[in-house]
Amino acid sequence: MSSVTPDQPRRPAGVRADARPPGRPASGSRVPAPRRSESSRSRAPLAVAAVFAAGWAALTSYLPVALVLGLAQLSEDAASVTGALRVGLAGWLLGHGVPLRTEAGPLGLVPLALSALVLWRLTRAGVHTSRAMGARGGRSPRQALTAAGAVGIGYALLGVLAAVLVGTGGLSVSPVRAGLTYAVFGTLAALVGSVRTTGVAGLLAERAPAVLRDGVRTGLVAGLLLFGAGAGAAGLAVATGGGDAADMIGAYRTGVAGQAGITLVSLAYAPNATVWSTAYLLGPGFAVGTGTAIRTSEVTVGALPAVPLLAGLPSGPVDGLGAALLAVPVLAGMAAGWLLSRRLLRPAADDRAEPGWPALLGPAALAGPVVGLLAGLAAAASGGPLGGGRLAEIGPVPWQVGLVATAVVAVGALLGAAAGKVLARPASRP
Repeated sequence: MSSVTPDQPRRPAGVRADARPPGRPASGSRVPAPRRSESSRSRAPLAVAAVFAAGWAALTSYLPVALVLGLAQLSEDAASVTGALRVGLAGWLLGHGVPLRTEAGPLGLVPLALSALVLWRLTRAGVHTSRAMGARGGRSPRQALTAAGAVGIGYALLGVLAAVLVGTGGLSVSPVRAGLTYAVFGTLAALVGSVRTTGVAGLLAERAPAVLRDGVRTGLVAGLLLFGAGAGAAGLAVATGGGDAADMIGAYRTGVAGQAGITLVSLAYAPNATVWSTAYLLGPGFAVGTGTAIRTSEVTVGALPAVPLLAGLPSGPVDGLGAALLAVPVLAGMAAGWLLSRRLLRPAADDRAEPGWPALLGPAALAGPVVGLLAGLAAAASGGPLGGGRLAEIGPVPWQVGLVATAVVAVGALLGAAAGKVLARPASRP
């Protein structure tokens, strides 16, 4: 009896029930569509993407400032919400390095913690704009510059608007100065994000000489160690004078919210204290007013404002065990040089030829200028006036800090790299 039923038509012999013509997918299965490349995807208009990214960066960096600076005023009902928002806008301008002109004199001491927040948000704006214009991974310097410039232009317009709004509340801010500062700030920060997103950073690293790459890397390591030591010294000094700082905060009759705002403002200037402490360790020191000097060998100060951050200032020159602080910058350079030698000599222990002295000492010597440039720029950004009169000069002298940091770190890195190479020789022999 045949097994073929009306529901099962007869098939030729040797043909399976699930046989299909070649190339035809099985029923119910899906063939994934080819992924579109970054350049073939829908792109957003450059102007729209840049303005949106710059606006979002501005909003996310402004709101914390408005909240912190508005706490003190709103706690005692001393001002309206509009006034608190305007004060926050003034602090936001100051965080970009735009000076404020008040009745007591110019206010130009930049809170570097806010500057770091702004830089991060603008870097992300450069990333988002580069992706929106389809430049991700394209390795095109022109596209990276275009994205950064577009963000800078949009951010400059926001800076001019902020200066105009602040100027209506009693403070005086130059819209031209604000626009130019925001344009430079926004373009440079967005360029950091755009060169990474487009792959230009990797392209530049590939084409740069090995000595330059190793020198910049070693300098960044030495700089992190140096500023880390400065942050530790500043934190220890503030902790030692913590009782005085608490008394200063309690002296402000602004309520709990106001005291919290004062504390947060002090924390916004913590990076400034780190740079000042680093300058103190290097030797040039810093000033907290006209005719003052705070160095390891000299402490000359006058009457100071009741600011909690100043509670940790030294009372006199270092002596005894405190003189060991002078060796910290040299040790930071030596540690960076040692790490350089370890990294360069590690491939030599496998199958590569051991690098010669020039390949090792060249990057170590180059680390000094890299740290000197970073320290000088940080010193310039950390200082500024707090009104007129005695507090017109606050912070270290940039060229002195940069020059000393260059010499100290270069010597330390050379010593550390040489020691690493000499001590690694016995281990590399069979």
